[in-house]
Amino acid sequence: MLHIAKAHWQAIRAHAEQTYPQECCGLLLGQTASTGDETIRTVVELWAAENAWNAEATALISELLNRPQINHSKGDRYWIDPQEMLAAMKYGRDRQLDIIGVYHSHPDHPAVPSECDRAIAWPHYSYIIVSVSQGSAQDLLSWNLDQDHTFQAEPLICSE
Repeated sequence: MLHIAKAHWQAIRAHAEQTYPQECCGLLLGQTASTGDETIRTVVELWAAENAWNAEATALISELLNRPQINHSKGDRYWIDPQEMLAAMKYGRDRQLDIIGVYHSHPDHPAVPSECDRAIAWPHYSYIIVSVSQGSAQDLLSWNLDQDHTFQAEPLICSE
């Protein structure tokens, strides 16, 4: 389950609209708690990232998916530079926050994870995807990986 404030929800939608027709991306900083079988992640801050998709990311993803390289662009892929991930980790650590997830947009596509999204996903993160249709943010859904490395819809609780 992912808890997110309405202001964060709106900021993600605004980021997606501002970067359209390219994919936006960013990190969810917050805290994780476990209660029995349930993991509850609470977003405290957002870390808007630059979409660093490039030829190196294309080659890496092609290798992960064991497929020939296909020319993709920031319009249908995102990549967060590892140096930016490290900076976000340090920022969070200084505030007793962890990276608990990633958000990105799908321009003119549903808010459903792609095979590429699955290939680069980590099981302990929440993944928010916002669909953007003709520049207007639509659905905002959260996903996480199960034990079989398959995305499952994750309950998203939006509060004031």
